[in-house]
Amino acid sequence: MSETGVTTNLYDRLGGAAAVDLAVNNFYRKVLVDDRINYFFEGVDMERQAAKQKAFLTFVFGGPNNYTGLDMRKAHTHLVANGLNDSHFDAVVENLGATLRDLGVAEADIAEVAALAETTRNDVLNR
Repeated sequence: MSETGVTTNLYDRLGGAAAVDLAVNNFYRKVLVDDRINYFFEGVDMERQAAKQKAFLTFVFGGPNNYTGLDMRKAHTHLVANGLNDSHFDAVVENLGATLRDLGVAEADIAEVAALAETTRNDVLNR
């Protein structure tokens, strides 16, 4: 709850657009050096990828909905065909949590982000 007694959403608690931008940029720095998952990003336009991720996370965290990308199943079908599985999904969530910890995000908010990510697991993995 804010000082006005209004419950703020995750997007606002994290710090809004500037915080999401910083988090996504730092997140992809971690992902691109993580040998468990970095090969899934070979040949990917990372500037475009980061922009899509920022729009997606902004939306799922409760901010403005400017996401125009594919749904999770369609967006990841080619990755699943190339072996994307639960261990890779876990590595992504781990990197996201580490990024948020590095930025000083409260553990309760990190847990909420992880729970939101978990709701996408079956779609991302096309199950």
